[in-house]
Amino acid sequence: MVTRFTVRLYGALAVALLFVASPVAAQFTPRTLNDPATGEQFHIEGAAGFWAPTADMRISSEALGLVGTTIDFKKDLGHTDQKFREFHLVLRPARKHKLRLQYIPIEFIQDNGFKIPHDIIFNGQKYASGLPTTSQLLWKAYRFAYEYDFITRNRGFGGVILDAKYTDVTASLDTPAVKQFIHARAPIPTIGGIGRFYVVPNISITGELTGVKVPDSISKEYKAHYADLDIYGTLNFTNYIGVQGGFRSFDVGYHVDEDTGAFVLKGIYFGVVARY
Repeated sequence: MVTRFTVRLYGALAVALLFVASPVAAQFTPRTLNDPATGEQFHIEGAAGFWAPTADMRISSEALGLVGTTIDFKKDLGHTDQKFREFHLVLRPARKHKLRLQYIPIEFIQDNGFKIPHDIIFNGQKYASGLPTTSQLLWKAYRFAYEYDFITRNRGFGGVILDAKYTDVTASLDTPAVKQFIHARAPIPTIGGIGRFYVVPNISITGELTGVKVPDSISKEYKAHYADLDIYGTLNFTNYIGVQGGFRSFDVGYHVDEDTGAFVLKGIYFGVVARY
């Protein structure tokens, strides 16, 4: 038989369960489906760091009918590997669209009076072996890019990159008797792709490759290539700040008439990133 006491007891238990269930439900509310990983909610992103590549650089320059010597900057001019600063800026007006700017000032300077080991022909002038030399390679590497991410997920994205790598290079070779330099600058259009995956919500792995090649079939007097590879990891402490580390490689080469150049720089880099 159900007594009044039993009914009152069940009613009190039901009220108590309602009060207990409310805070528990609040504590275990599931995450929303649209919850991007840490570091992917921004409109402006800036980064700065240091790159420490190994360098393999060769150049030759013809003038006055004299074919230039292929000069190895390390073996023939005494240059050593250096560290360079780097700067990046990303503007993201919408989730799938990004405008990117990169600047890396690359400088190799040898001013210790290195004595060249053999005769060199550079820019139509002869440099005799044994002469103390001062040499420089100043390379301002700019990059202006548009990125479209055709795949966007909370744990990563994939996209295509269209960019112009503006290269401004000056090379000089001076002795007490002879002083010569060459200067070249030009935009180089490239295309490539990018992909990013978050292994956990605040740590990502990113890889991107862009480049271009002008084959012999297009021009007999001019050929060139430019390949830019970047693989890096990012640790985001918050949506607004993090650190990065990775591997970058520049591979640039050209052959114009009798002038040639080959520049390969590859190595690790570290930096910080801030977002707004």
